[in-house]
Amino acid sequence: MVSKRRGGPPPIVYILGIAAVSLGVWSQKDTLFSGEKQPLSILSGNSDELVILGDTFSGYSTFRAPEFQEELEQAGLSLSYDNEFDQAERAASLRTGDADLIVTTLDQYLKHQPAGKIIGLLDRTVGADAVVLNTPKYSQLNSLNDLSQLVAQGQPMSLAYAADTPSEFLAQVLDIRFDGFNLSDFKQLKVAEASEAWQALQDPNQNIAVAVLWEPFVSQARDRGHTVVLSSKDAPNAILDVIVASDRVIDQEKEQLTEFLSTYYRRMDQSARDDSQLKTLIQTDGQLSPAQTNAVVSGIDFFTAVESGRWMEDGTLAKRIDATAAILVLSGQLSQVPAANELYSSQFIAEAVANTESLIQLVQADDPELAKFLTGEANTPAAQTQLTPEAIQNSQPIGDLQVRGEVNFGTGSATLAAEGQKTLAQLASEINEFNRETIAVQVIGHTSKTGSAALNQTLSQKRAEAVVAYLKSQSVSHNILAEGKGFSAPLPGIPEKDPRNQRTEIRLVRINQ
Repeated sequence: MVSKRRGGPPPIVYILGIAAVSLGVWSQKDTLFSGEKQPLSILSGNSDELVILGDTFSGYSTFRAPEFQEELEQAGLSLSYDNEFDQAERAASLRTGDADLIVTTLDQYLKHQPAGKIIGLLDRTVGADAVVLNTPKYSQLNSLNDLSQLVAQGQPMSLAYAADTPSEFLAQVLDIRFDGFNLSDFKQLKVAEASEAWQALQDPNQNIAVAVLWEPFVSQARDRGHTVVLSSKDAPNAILDVIVASDRVIDQEKEQLTEFLSTYYRRMDQSARDDSQLKTLIQTDGQLSPAQTNAVVSGIDFFTAVESGRWMEDGTLAKRIDATAAILVLSGQLSQVPAANELYSSQFIAEAVANTESLIQLVQADDPELAKFLTGEANTPAAQTQLTPEAIQNSQPIGDLQVRGEVNFGTGSATLAAEGQKTLAQLASEINEFNRETIAVQVIGHTSKTGSAALNQTLSQKRAEAVVAYLKSQSVSHNILAEGKGFSAPLPGIPEKDPRNQRTEIRLVRINQ
Protein backbone atom coordinates (compact mmCIF):
# COMPACT_ATOMS: atom_id res chain seq x y z
CA MET A 1 0.00 0.00 0.00
CA VAL A 2 1.07 3.59 -0.56
CA SER A 3 2.13 4.78 2.88
CA LYS A 4 3.92 8.07 2.45
CA ARG A 5 3.76 10.79 -0.11
CA ARG A 6 4.69 14.43 -0.51
CA GLY A 7 2.67 16.97 -2.49
CA GLY A 8 -0.71 16.90 -4.19
CA PRO A 9 -4.06 15.49 -3.06
CA PRO A 10 -4.56 11.92 -1.80
CA PRO A 11 -4.00 9.35 -4.57
CA ILE A 12 -6.66 7.05 -5.95
CA VAL A 13 -5.35 3.61 -5.05
CA TYR A 14 -6.39 0.32 -6.60
CA ILE A 15 -5.31 -2.96 -5.07
CA LEU A 16 -4.34 -5.72 -7.48
CA GLY A 17 -2.99 -8.63 -5.52
CA ILE A 18 -0.14 -7.05 -3.59
CA ALA A 19 0.43 -4.12 -5.93
CA ALA A 20 -0.85 -0.56 -5.57
CA VAL A 21 -0.98 2.02 -8.36
CA SER A 22 -1.45 5.76 -7.83
CA LEU A 23 -3.45 6.91 -10.86
CA GLY A 24 -2.51 10.20 -12.47
CA VAL A 25 0.99 10.06 -11.03
CA TRP A 26 2.73 7.15 -12.71
CA SER A 27 3.67 7.43 -16.37
CA GLN A 28 2.22 5.20 -19.05
CA LYS A 29 5.46 3.23 -19.05
CA ASP A 30 4.95 2.21 -15.44
CA THR A 31 3.95 -1.37 -14.79
CA LEU A 32 2.14 -2.83 -11.81
CA PHE A 33 4.92 -5.01 -10.54
CA SER A 34 8.37 -3.60 -9.84
CA GLY A 35 9.86 -6.96 -10.78
CA GLU A 36 9.05 -6.25 -14.44
CA LYS A 37 11.63 -3.46 -14.48
CA GLN A 38 15.37 -3.86 -14.46
CA PRO A 39 17.91 -1.09 -13.89
CA LEU A 40 20.36 0.10 -16.50
CA SER A 41 23.39 -1.82 -15.39
CA ILE A 42 21.78 -5.27 -15.38
CA LEU A 43 19.46 -5.06 -18.39
CA SER A 44 20.45 -7.43 -21.14
CA GLY A 45 18.29 -6.00 -23.92
CA ASN A 46 18.43 -2.24 -23.41
CA SER A 47 21.56 -1.01 -21.68
CA ASP A 48 20.42 2.62 -21.90
CA GLU A 49 17.34 2.45 -19.67
CA LEU A 50 17.51 4.31 -16.37
CA VAL A 51 15.34 3.33 -13.43
CA ILE A 52 14.71 6.20 -11.03
CA LEU A 53 12.77 6.09 -7.76
CA GLY A 54 11.05 9.04 -6.11
CA ASP A 55 7.58 10.02 -4.94
CA THR A 56 4.74 12.35 -5.90
CA PHE A 57 6.37 15.61 -4.78
CA SER A 58 5.61 18.34 -7.32
CA GLY A 59 9.30 19.17 -7.60
CA TYR A 60 9.84 15.78 -9.23
CA SER A 61 7.08 16.24 -11.83
CA THR A 62 9.53 16.76 -14.69
CA PHE A 63 10.86 13.21 -14.33
CA ARG A 64 7.32 11.85 -14.67
CA ALA A 65 6.48 13.99 -17.71
CA PRO A 66 6.04 12.09 -21.00
CA GLU A 67 7.63 15.06 -22.84
CA PHE A 68 10.80 14.77 -20.78
CA GLN A 69 10.94 11.02 -21.29
CA GLU A 70 10.49 11.50 -25.04
CA GLU A 71 13.32 14.03 -25.04
CA LEU A 72 15.54 11.47 -23.33
CA GLU A 73 14.57 8.84 -25.89
CA GLN A 74 15.75 11.17 -28.66
CA ALA A 75 19.13 11.16 -26.89
CA GLY A 76 19.11 7.36 -26.77
CA LEU A 77 17.98 6.96 -23.16
CA SER A 78 14.85 5.41 -21.69
CA LEU A 79 13.61 6.51 -18.26
CA SER A 80 11.41 4.52 -15.92
CA TYR A 81 10.12 6.52 -12.93
CA ASP A 82 8.61 4.62 -10.01
CA ASN A 83 7.17 5.74 -6.68
CA GLU A 84 8.82 4.31 -3.57
CA PHE A 85 7.38 6.08 -0.56
CA ASP A 86 9.53 4.29 1.99
CA GLN A 87 12.70 6.37 2.11
CA ALA A 88 14.77 3.54 3.58
CA GLU A 89 13.70 1.22 0.76
CA ARG A 90 14.37 3.94 -1.80
CA ALA A 91 17.92 4.30 -0.54
CA ALA A 92 18.45 0.56 -0.30
CA SER A 93 17.44 0.15 -3.95
CA LEU A 94 20.74 1.69 -5.04
CA ARG A 95 22.68 -0.87 -3.04
CA THR A 96 20.63 -3.85 -4.21
CA GLY A 97 20.65 -2.79 -7.86
CA ASP A 98 16.89 -2.25 -8.10
CA ALA A 99 17.38 1.37 -9.21
CA ASP A 100 20.01 3.48 -10.92
CA LEU A 101 18.95 6.83 -9.49
CA ILE A 102 16.83 8.20 -6.67
CA VAL A 103 15.46 11.66 -5.98
CA THR A 104 15.22 12.57 -2.32
CA THR A 105 15.87 15.30 0.23
CA LEU A 106 19.35 15.95 1.55
CA ASP A 107 18.40 14.97 5.10
CA GLN A 108 16.99 11.63 3.95
CA TYR A 109 20.10 10.98 1.87
CA LEU A 110 22.30 11.57 4.90
CA LYS A 111 20.02 9.61 7.21
CA HIS A 112 19.87 6.45 5.06
CA GLN A 113 23.37 6.62 3.53
CA PRO A 114 22.66 4.91 0.19
CA ALA A 115 25.41 3.39 -1.95
CA GLY A 116 25.57 6.41 -4.21
CA LYS A 117 26.56 10.05 -4.58
CA ILE A 118 24.73 13.29 -5.26
CA ILE A 119 25.20 14.23 -8.91
CA GLY A 120 22.82 17.17 -9.15
CA LEU A 121 20.67 19.59 -7.18
CA LEU A 122 16.97 19.81 -8.03
CA ASP A 123 15.31 22.41 -5.84
CA ARG A 124 14.98 23.93 -2.41
CA THR A 125 11.69 24.87 -0.85
CA VAL A 126 11.24 28.55 -0.10
CA GLY A 127 7.84 28.57 1.58
CA ALA A 128 6.31 25.31 0.41
CA ASP A 129 6.85 23.77 3.87
CA ALA A 130 5.88 25.48 7.12
CA VAL A 131 5.19 25.12 10.83
CA VAL A 132 1.63 26.19 11.61
CA LEU A 133 0.20 27.06 15.02
CA ASN A 134 -3.43 26.36 15.90
CA THR A 135 -4.36 29.95 16.73
CA PRO A 136 -8.11 29.41 16.06
CA LYS A 137 -8.23 26.85 18.92
CA TYR A 138 -5.68 28.58 21.19
CA SER A 139 -6.18 32.31 20.69
CA GLN A 140 -3.03 33.26 22.63
CA LEU A 141 -0.84 31.06 20.42
CA ASN A 142 1.20 33.25 18.07
CA SER A 143 4.83 32.22 18.65
CA LEU A 144 6.97 29.33 19.84
CA ASN A 145 7.36 31.14 23.15
CA ASP A 146 3.56 31.13 23.54
CA LEU A 147 3.64 27.43 22.77
CA SER A 148 6.10 26.74 25.58
CA GLN A 149 3.91 28.69 27.99
CA LEU A 150 0.91 26.52 27.12
CA VAL A 151 3.01 23.41 27.66
CA ALA A 152 4.14 24.78 31.04
CA GLN A 153 0.50 25.11 32.07
CA GLY A 154 0.13 21.37 31.75
CA GLN A 155 -2.30 21.37 28.83
CA PRO A 156 -2.18 18.18 26.70
CA MET A 157 -0.68 19.19 23.39
CA SER A 158 -0.19 17.29 20.15
CA LEU A 159 1.97 17.84 17.09
CA ALA A 160 0.96 16.51 13.67
CA TYR A 161 3.33 15.94 10.75
CA ALA A 162 4.02 13.52 7.92
CA ALA A 163 6.78 11.14 8.97
CA ASP A 164 9.90 10.64 6.85
CA THR A 165 9.24 13.85 4.92
CA PRO A 166 10.56 17.42 5.04
CA SER A 167 7.86 18.05 7.64
CA GLU A 168 9.63 15.79 10.12
CA PHE A 169 12.99 17.41 9.39
CA LEU A 170 11.53 20.90 9.85
CA ALA A 171 10.16 19.78 13.23
CA GLN A 172 13.66 18.56 14.13
CA VAL A 173 15.14 21.92 13.11
CA LEU A 174 12.79 23.66 15.54
CA ASP A 175 13.56 21.16 18.27
CA ILE A 176 17.31 21.76 17.94
CA ARG A 177 17.33 25.48 17.19
CA PHE A 178 14.60 26.97 19.41
CA ASP A 179 14.46 27.13 23.19
CA GLY A 180 10.65 27.20 23.30
CA PHE A 181 10.07 24.10 21.19
CA ASN A 182 10.75 20.56 22.39
CA LEU A 183 9.41 17.56 20.51
CA SER A 184 9.30 15.59 23.76
CA ASP A 185 6.65 18.00 25.10
CA PHE A 186 4.11 16.80 22.55
CA LYS A 187 2.15 13.73 21.72
CA GLN A 188 3.36 13.24 18.17
CA LEU A 189 0.75 12.36 15.58
CA LYS A 190 2.76 10.92 12.69
CA VAL A 191 0.66 10.67 9.54
CA ALA A 192 1.31 9.60 5.96
CA GLU A 193 0.95 13.01 4.33
CA ALA A 194 0.30 16.68 4.98
CA SER A 195 -3.40 16.52 4.07
CA GLU A 196 -3.95 14.30 7.11
CA ALA A 197 -2.00 16.68 9.35
CA TRP A 198 -4.11 19.54 8.02
CA GLN A 199 -7.33 17.64 8.74
CA ALA A 200 -6.15 16.87 12.28
CA LEU A 201 -5.30 20.54 12.85
CA GLN A 202 -8.89 21.49 11.99
CA ASP A 203 -10.48 18.79 14.17
CA PRO A 204 -11.89 20.50 17.30
CA ASN A 205 -11.86 17.17 19.14
CA GLN A 206 -8.09 16.88 18.94
CA ASN A 207 -5.53 18.88 20.93
CA ILE A 208 -3.36 19.68 17.92
CA ALA A 209 -1.42 22.82 18.84
CA VAL A 210 1.04 22.72 15.97
CA ALA A 211 1.28 21.00 12.59
CA VAL A 212 3.97 20.92 9.94
CA LEU A 213 2.42 21.21 6.49
CA TRP A 214 3.33 21.74 2.86
CA GLU A 215 1.55 23.56 0.09
CA PRO A 216 -1.27 23.91 -0.78
CA PHE A 217 -2.26 23.31 2.86
CA VAL A 218 0.02 26.04 4.21
CA SER A 219 -1.91 28.68 2.26
CA GLN A 220 -5.23 27.18 3.34
CA ALA A 221 -4.15 27.26 6.98
CA ARG A 222 -3.02 30.89 6.72
CA ASP A 223 -6.35 31.86 5.10
CA ARG A 224 -8.25 30.28 8.00
CA GLY A 225 -6.44 32.24 10.69
CA HIS A 226 -3.68 29.84 11.68
CA THR A 227 -0.27 31.35 12.42
CA VAL A 228 2.57 30.35 10.11
CA VAL A 229 5.33 30.65 12.67
CA LEU A 230 8.24 29.48 10.50
CA SER A 231 8.40 28.40 6.87
CA SER A 232 11.11 27.18 4.54
CA LYS A 233 11.16 30.72 3.16
CA ASP A 234 12.60 31.76 6.51
CA ALA A 235 15.18 28.95 6.33
CA PRO A 236 15.58 28.68 2.54
CA ASN A 237 18.40 26.14 2.52
CA ALA A 238 16.97 23.77 5.11
CA ILE A 239 15.03 21.55 2.69
CA LEU A 240 17.06 20.61 -0.36
CA ASP A 241 16.13 18.02 -2.98
CA VAL A 242 18.94 16.14 -4.70
CA ILE A 243 19.42 13.48 -7.33
CA VAL A 244 21.60 10.53 -6.35
CA ALA A 245 23.20 7.97 -8.67
CA SER A 246 24.34 4.55 -7.52
CA ASP A 247 28.04 3.92 -7.21
CA ARG A 248 27.92 1.20 -9.85
CA VAL A 249 26.23 3.48 -12.42
CA ILE A 250 28.71 6.25 -11.62
CA ASP A 251 31.53 3.82 -12.37
CA GLN A 252 30.03 2.19 -15.46
CA GLU A 253 27.63 4.63 -17.18
CA LYS A 254 29.25 8.06 -17.17
CA GLU A 255 27.98 9.08 -20.63
CA GLN A 256 24.39 8.16 -19.78
CA LEU A 257 24.45 10.17 -16.54
CA THR A 258 25.93 13.16 -18.35
CA GLU A 259 23.24 13.02 -21.03
CA PHE A 260 20.51 12.56 -18.44
CA LEU A 261 21.53 15.67 -16.48
CA SER A 262 22.05 17.72 -19.64
CA THR A 263 18.54 16.90 -20.81
CA TYR A 264 17.01 17.63 -17.41
CA TYR A 265 18.68 21.01 -16.93
CA ARG A 266 17.99 22.00 -20.53
CA ARG A 267 14.30 21.48 -19.81
CA MET A 268 14.56 23.53 -16.60
CA ASP A 269 16.31 26.31 -18.57
CA GLN A 270 13.27 26.37 -20.85
CA SER A 271 11.02 26.68 -17.80
CA ALA A 272 13.05 29.67 -16.65
CA ARG A 273 12.06 31.48 -19.85
CA ASP A 274 8.42 30.38 -19.70
CA ASP A 275 7.10 28.46 -16.70
CA SER A 276 3.60 27.93 -18.11
CA GLN A 277 4.41 24.38 -19.22
CA LEU A 278 5.92 23.58 -15.81
CA LYS A 279 2.83 24.94 -14.06
CA THR A 280 0.55 22.93 -16.33
CA LEU A 281 2.61 19.82 -15.66
CA ILE A 282 2.52 20.31 -11.87
CA GLN A 283 -1.19 21.12 -11.92
CA THR A 284 -2.07 18.02 -13.94
CA ASP A 285 0.44 15.76 -12.21
CA GLY A 286 -0.69 16.76 -8.71
CA GLN A 287 -4.40 17.19 -9.58
CA LEU A 288 -4.27 20.76 -8.26
CA SER A 289 -6.33 23.87 -8.89
CA PRO A 290 -4.63 26.86 -10.57
CA ALA A 291 -4.42 28.68 -7.22
CA GLN A 292 -2.92 25.63 -5.53
CA THR A 293 -0.45 25.25 -8.38
CA ASN A 294 0.70 28.85 -8.01
CA ALA A 295 1.18 28.34 -4.26
CA VAL A 296 3.25 25.22 -4.87
CA VAL A 297 5.41 26.74 -7.63
CA SER A 298 6.04 29.96 -5.69
CA GLY A 299 7.24 27.86 -2.75
CA ILE A 300 9.83 25.89 -4.77
CA ASP A 301 13.09 27.29 -6.11
CA PHE A 302 14.44 25.10 -8.92
CA PHE A 303 18.19 24.97 -9.47
CA THR A 304 19.71 25.78 -12.83
CA ALA A 305 22.73 23.80 -13.97
CA VAL A 306 25.07 26.73 -13.35
CA GLU A 307 23.84 27.24 -9.81
CA SER A 308 23.96 23.52 -9.06
CA GLY A 309 27.50 23.27 -10.41
CA ARG A 310 28.61 26.32 -8.46
CA TRP A 311 27.24 24.88 -5.19
CA MET A 312 29.33 21.78 -5.80
CA GLU A 313 32.49 23.66 -6.76
CA ASP A 314 32.55 26.53 -4.26
CA GLY A 315 31.79 24.51 -1.13
CA THR A 316 28.20 25.67 -0.63
CA LEU A 317 26.87 22.12 -0.92
CA ALA A 318 29.49 20.89 1.54
CA LYS A 319 28.32 23.52 4.03
CA ARG A 320 24.70 22.46 3.54
CA ILE A 321 25.66 18.84 4.13
CA ASP A 322 27.48 19.79 7.34
CA ALA A 323 24.57 21.91 8.61
CA THR A 324 21.96 19.27 7.80
CA ALA A 325 24.05 16.48 9.28
CA ALA A 326 24.52 18.51 12.47
CA ILE A 327 20.73 18.68 12.94
CA LEU A 328 20.48 14.93 12.41
CA VAL A 329 23.29 14.23 14.87
CA LEU A 330 21.79 16.46 17.55
CA SER A 331 18.37 14.86 17.06
CA GLY A 332 19.83 11.35 17.30
CA GLN A 333 19.15 10.45 13.64
CA LEU A 334 22.83 10.23 12.67
CA SER A 335 25.86 9.08 14.63
CA GLN A 336 28.39 11.55 13.20
CA VAL A 337 28.84 14.26 10.58
CA PRO A 338 30.24 12.61 7.43
CA ALA A 339 33.01 13.92 5.17
CA ALA A 340 30.91 16.12 2.88
CA ASN A 341 33.26 16.17 -0.12
CA GLU A 342 32.98 12.38 -0.43
CA LEU A 343 29.21 12.49 -0.91
CA TYR A 344 28.86 14.27 -4.26
CA SER A 345 30.42 14.48 -7.69
CA SER A 346 30.29 17.40 -10.14
CA GLN A 347 31.74 15.55 -13.14
CA PHE A 348 28.38 14.63 -14.68
CA ILE A 349 26.89 18.12 -14.53
CA ALA A 350 29.78 19.82 -16.33
CA GLU A 351 28.22 19.47 -19.79
CA ALA A 352 24.87 20.83 -18.55
CA VAL A 353 26.70 23.80 -17.00
CA ALA A 354 28.46 24.49 -20.30
CA ASN A 355 25.13 24.34 -22.18
CA THR A 356 23.50 26.82 -19.81
CA GLU A 357 26.52 29.14 -19.95
CA SER A 358 26.20 29.17 -23.75
CA LEU A 359 22.52 30.05 -23.41
CA ILE A 360 23.39 32.86 -20.99
CA GLN A 361 25.75 34.35 -23.58
CA LEU A 362 22.97 34.29 -26.19
CA VAL A 363 20.33 36.00 -24.03
CA GLN A 364 22.55 38.33 -21.98
CA ALA A 365 22.04 41.40 -24.16
CA ASP A 366 18.32 41.04 -24.89
CA ASP A 367 17.13 39.56 -21.59
CA PRO A 368 19.52 40.34 -18.73
CA GLU A 369 16.95 39.25 -16.14
CA LEU A 370 16.77 35.77 -17.66
CA ALA A 371 20.56 35.61 -17.78
CA LYS A 372 20.68 36.58 -14.12
CA PHE A 373 18.17 33.85 -13.29
CA LEU A 374 20.09 31.20 -15.22
CA THR A 375 23.29 31.99 -13.34
CA GLY A 376 21.46 31.69 -10.04
CA GLU A 377 22.16 35.33 -9.21
CA ALA A 378 18.44 35.95 -8.85
CA ASN A 379 18.68 34.10 -5.53
CA THR A 380 21.36 36.45 -4.19
CA PRO A 381 19.92 38.36 -1.21
CA ALA A 382 18.99 41.94 -1.98
CA ALA A 383 20.66 44.87 -0.28
CA GLN A 384 19.65 44.93 3.37
CA THR A 385 16.81 47.31 4.24
CA GLN A 386 17.53 48.88 7.61
CA LEU A 387 14.54 48.78 9.94
CA THR A 388 13.88 51.12 12.82
CA PRO A 389 14.03 49.75 16.38
CA GLU A 390 10.27 50.30 16.64
CA ALA A 391 9.66 48.21 13.51
CA ILE A 392 11.66 45.30 14.93
CA GLN A 393 10.01 45.56 18.36
CA ASN A 394 6.55 45.50 16.76
CA SER A 395 7.27 42.49 14.52
CA GLN A 396 5.67 39.10 15.08
CA PRO A 397 7.87 37.03 17.42
CA ILE A 398 8.88 33.58 16.22
CA GLY A 399 10.81 32.26 19.21
CA ASP A 400 14.05 32.35 21.18
CA LEU A 401 17.04 30.50 19.78
CA GLN A 402 18.60 27.76 21.87
CA VAL A 403 21.82 29.14 23.36
CA ARG A 404 24.25 26.25 23.72
CA GLY A 405 26.78 27.41 26.24
CA GLU A 406 27.14 30.50 28.41
CA VAL A 407 27.11 34.15 27.37
CA ASN A 408 29.26 35.37 30.25
CA PHE A 409 30.33 38.82 31.39
CA GLY A 410 32.54 39.95 34.24
CA THR A 411 30.74 41.01 37.43
CA GLY A 412 29.14 44.39 36.80
CA SER A 413 30.79 44.45 33.36
CA ALA A 414 29.60 44.49 29.76
CA THR A 415 32.79 42.86 28.45
CA LEU A 416 32.23 39.41 26.96
CA ALA A 417 34.21 36.58 28.49
CA ALA A 418 36.09 34.18 26.18
CA GLU A 419 33.49 31.44 26.73
CA GLY A 420 30.74 33.88 25.78
CA GLN A 421 32.52 34.71 22.54
CA LYS A 422 32.78 31.02 21.66
CA THR A 423 29.07 30.51 22.34
CA LEU A 424 28.11 33.52 20.20
CA ALA A 425 30.38 32.47 17.33
CA GLN A 426 28.42 29.22 17.06
CA LEU A 427 25.13 31.07 17.44
CA ALA A 428 26.10 33.46 14.63
CA SER A 429 26.42 30.57 12.19
CA GLU A 430 22.95 29.36 13.21
CA ILE A 431 21.41 32.83 12.77
CA ASN A 432 22.91 32.99 9.28
CA GLU A 433 20.86 29.90 8.38
CA PHE A 434 17.79 32.16 8.43
CA ASN A 435 16.65 34.50 5.67
CA ARG A 436 17.62 38.08 6.49
CA GLU A 437 14.81 39.33 4.22
CA THR A 438 12.13 37.76 6.43
CA ILE A 439 13.84 37.42 9.81
CA ALA A 440 15.21 40.04 12.21
CA VAL A 441 16.94 39.45 15.56
CA GLN A 442 16.28 40.86 19.00
CA VAL A 443 19.05 40.54 21.59
CA ILE A 444 17.50 40.98 25.04
CA GLY A 445 19.69 41.42 28.10
CA HIS A 446 18.51 40.61 31.65
CA THR A 447 20.09 41.00 35.08
CA SER A 448 19.27 39.76 38.57
CA LYS A 449 17.87 42.18 41.17
CA THR A 450 21.12 43.34 42.72
CA GLY A 451 21.63 47.09 42.91
CA SER A 452 19.43 49.89 41.62
CA ALA A 453 16.94 49.53 38.78
CA ALA A 454 18.66 52.29 36.79
CA LEU A 455 22.09 50.68 37.13
CA ASN A 456 20.81 47.28 36.05
CA GLN A 457 18.87 48.74 33.14
CA THR A 458 22.03 50.42 31.85
CA LEU A 459 24.11 47.29 32.40
CA SER A 460 21.64 45.02 30.61
CA GLN A 461 21.48 47.43 27.66
CA LYS A 462 25.28 47.58 27.36
CA ARG A 463 25.53 43.79 27.55
CA ALA A 464 22.92 43.39 24.83
CA GLU A 465 24.83 45.90 22.69
CA ALA A 466 28.06 43.96 23.28
CA VAL A 467 26.37 40.79 22.06
CA VAL A 468 25.04 42.57 18.97
CA ALA A 469 28.49 43.95 18.18
CA TYR A 470 30.06 40.52 18.46
CA LEU A 471 27.39 38.86 16.29
CA LYS A 472 27.96 41.51 13.62
CA SER A 473 31.69 40.82 13.80
CA GLN A 474 30.80 37.21 12.96
CA SER A 475 29.08 38.29 9.71
CA VAL A 476 25.49 38.37 10.98
CA SER A 477 23.93 40.88 8.56
CA HIS A 478 20.30 40.65 9.68
CA ASN A 479 18.45 43.60 11.12
CA ILE A 480 19.37 43.26 14.77
CA LEU A 481 18.26 45.19 17.85
CA ALA A 482 19.79 45.36 21.35
CA GLU A 483 17.33 45.76 24.20
CA GLY A 484 18.06 45.82 27.92
CA LYS A 485 15.36 44.91 30.44
CA GLY A 486 17.31 45.12 33.68
CA PHE A 487 15.69 42.92 36.32
CA SER A 488 12.13 43.63 35.18
CA ALA A 489 11.53 40.13 33.73
CA PRO A 490 12.86 37.40 36.06
CA LEU A 491 12.49 33.77 35.05
CA PRO A 492 9.24 32.11 36.20
CA GLY A 493 9.65 30.54 39.63
CA ILE A 494 13.16 31.96 40.11
CA PRO A 495 13.86 34.49 42.92
CA GLU A 496 14.63 37.96 41.57
CA LYS A 497 18.13 38.01 43.09
CA ASP A 498 19.08 34.59 41.75
CA PRO A 499 22.09 34.82 39.35
CA ARG A 500 20.22 32.62 36.86
CA ASN A 501 18.19 35.70 35.90
CA GLN A 502 21.38 37.15 34.37
CA ARG A 503 20.87 35.93 30.84
CA THR A 504 20.79 36.93 27.19
CA GLU A 505 17.87 35.97 24.94
CA ILE A 506 18.29 35.78 21.16
CA ARG A 507 14.81 36.17 19.68
CA LEU A 508 13.88 35.85 16.02
CA VAL A 509 11.00 37.97 14.71
CA ARG A 510 9.26 38.00 11.34
CA ILE A 511 9.60 41.06 9.10
CA ASN A 512 8.35 41.95 5.60
CA GLN A 513 5.28 39.75 5.90
